[in-house]
Amino acid sequence: MKSDKEISKFMSLVLRHNPDKIDIILDENGWTDTAVFISKMNTKGFGLDMKKLEEIVQDNDKQRFAFNDTKDKIRANQGHSVDIDLALLPSQPPEILYHGTSENVIPFIKEQGITKQNRQHVHLSTQIETAIKVGARHGKVVVLPVRALEMYQNGEKFYISDNGVWLTDMVATKYIDF
Repeated sequence: MKSDKEISKFMSLVLRHNPDKIDIILDENGWTDTAVFISKMNTKGFGLDMKKLEEIVQDNDKQRFAFNDTKDKIRANQGHSVDIDLALLPSQPPEILYHGTSENVIPFIKEQGITKQNRQHVHLSTQIETAIKVGARHGKVVVLPVRALEMYQNGEKFYISDNGVWLTDMVATKYIDF
């Protein structure tokens, strides 16, 4: 039996990047049928049932996944590289948000700003601690404060995902405090 962490990582892969890996279909908003998802996960040896899936969704430290109200559909909250519309409404961000990254990409960011790379959005957080965790996955951590409210006041759109991650299309260098 796979650990919760292994299941969660594989769920991130299929719900955010590669639904074909288990032959599921994501609708235009990233949802897939929960019963089908469980069944397809089990074809890969995950031994998943509804109770275990509910625990993983609830206990995931980054709250990466969500059920709809009736729990008959599941999706990732953000971070997709597949083309979906999370149907999020634009929101006014706080004055400052944080982006965690690694030291080795700072020259690129100073030149190009923070770009979404292969994802649908740039991810920003309200907490420095969260940005540190994100950046730590990529090397020596650098946390960049972003003047999000100023961006918003200048016409840039921000969205907040169901798990509290702030999303935007890109962050120009002029809004980053290095």
